[in-house]
Amino acid sequence: MARFALTVVRHGETRYNREKILQGQGVDEPLSETGFRQASAAGEFLKNVKFTHVFSSDLTRTKQTTAMILEKSKFCKEATVIYDRRLRERKYGIAEGKPLCELKALAKAAGEQCPNFTPPEGETLDQVKLRAKDFFEFLCQLVLDEVGQKEKPSSGIMDSGREAFLTGIFSLGSNCGSDLNSESVSQVLDANILVVSHGAYMRNMFTYFVVDLDCNLPSNLTKSDLSSVSPNTGISHFIINVEQSATGIKKTIKCICINLHDHLARITESA
Repeated sequence: MARFALTVVRHGETRYNREKILQGQGVDEPLSETGFRQASAAGEFLKNVKFTHVFSSDLTRTKQTTAMILEKSKFCKEATVIYDRRLRERKYGIAEGKPLCELKALAKAAGEQCPNFTPPEGETLDQVKLRAKDFFEFLCQLVLDEVGQKEKPSSGIMDSGREAFLTGIFSLGSNCGSDLNSESVSQVLDANILVVSHGAYMRNMFTYFVVDLDCNLPSNLTKSDLSSVSPNTGISHFIINVEQSATGIKKTIKCICINLHDHLARITESA
């Protein structure tokens, strides 16, 4: 059995985000000035968290956000970042590079509503969920394999290079569960994983957690909270238990917070 923490951060703002233009996978826009400030603020918020693994989408806006977060870290400035295509934003096909209103018009013409509508050459929600499922199962197997390769001391605490103590920072956010306790935020983990991805992708990943894996939500959050897209650099945090069985990997997920954005309070638009 293994236990790990998963922190998922949406990338900072781009000019296209501000102008409500779809980027998807085909438009590789960099962060705006505001986006860099948001990423810096997220890094400041997470600076005391010791991540053991760092993954990012391979698109520019997520790469830049990841770099800013690590730059602020007390423990992870030199961390190796693995860029994974499975973390890319949903592909919007012919709608990429066009205003969101055009996607809504296409959906209306097809008798459908966003976000369920799939534009020509785009990805369906099920295809995005399959990417998220594949990546999450990869993480679970990765942690199990690493635990199996390393014998733990009898105290249950791994060597200093692999200890992953979570601070109480996630108990301070307005988007966190009111029933959060010290057991949830201060414990020894087998891994503490940071993932930087995209809004629509994250929404599909979290829906997979709740609908398919019966993720345990805090009492003051509901499944409907998962339907909204995270703000730029919104932070979500989960504790995951995984166990290898004869029928596969058993996963138990507890949500600590969804789309936390307290660190953005002092971020304002540039003149």
